[in-house]
Amino acid sequence: MSTVALVTGGNQGLGLALVRGLSERLGPDAVVYLAARDPKRGRAAVSRLRGEGLTARPALLDVTDDASVTALAAAIAEEHGGIDIVLSNAAARISPELRAAAQVGGFVDTNNHGTTRMLKAFVPLLRDGGRYVVVASFFGTLSQLDPRLHGRFDTANMSLEDVTAVMDEYTAAVGDGTAAGAGWPDWINVPSKVGQVASMRVMARELAGDGRGIVINAACPGLVDTPASRPWFADMSAAKSPDDAAEDVLWLALLPKAAREPYGELVQYRTVVPWL
Repeated sequence: MSTVALVTGGNQGLGLALVRGLSERLGPDAVVYLAARDPKRGRAAVSRLRGEGLTARPALLDVTDDASVTALAAAIAEEHGGIDIVLSNAAARISPELRAAAQVGGFVDTNNHGTTRMLKAFVPLLRDGGRYVVVASFFGTLSQLDPRLHGRFDTANMSLEDVTAVMDEYTAAVGDGTAAGAGWPDWINVPSKVGQVASMRVMARELAGDGRGIVINAACPGLVDTPASRPWFADMSAAKSPDDAAEDVLWLALLPKAAREPYGELVQYRTVVPWL
């Protein structure tokens, strides 16, 4: 049976590097889906990889659209009966030039609700020994938040719907100007990343002991030199290229079948980052 893998946000930057790395490591018999919201860009990325001697399949996917996510999951289930590796990498950009209130809704819908849509649709498709990685950041830990907010992310007792509700409340607070008073940080990337990691932790808890040997984690690739990162950091000299940054994410995605750890963790440079 061929290995089946999916990378969301796969047409550029880190996502394209992840598709490249999977195609190289899994070989020509594997099916690696390069998912992109823009079909033209997705096909162009697949063509670029083909020019490098690598194979990938384009897939249309908009993680902000329930129907798009469920349609791709259904198509993969019908053709392959399941999936082995999912790298949930799709992310929206934000600009330091725009007010947070003007960006937070779309950002949370893509990065947080999109993460949850993917978890709900694709975790049930994972085959025995499947690997699921949410690409996040070291900003996604409770230590990045005001202690007043820690209880909002009680992942030992939350559901995915609870995480969604918290992120919607946060979005509303940014919109009406009450977020700072409640302890939320100014940069909307921080609560978003905490919410992403929280969703992964909730799913990991729900999956524990299900018998399929699935391993789910979140990955921080470190600072990556991409157009999305450059506006936020004055000094990019320490930033990795997308291909270099992809290495540690791929390590998580390709853990040996017998491996059960790390599990339900945020991992950076192959080391667990504490939740708090």
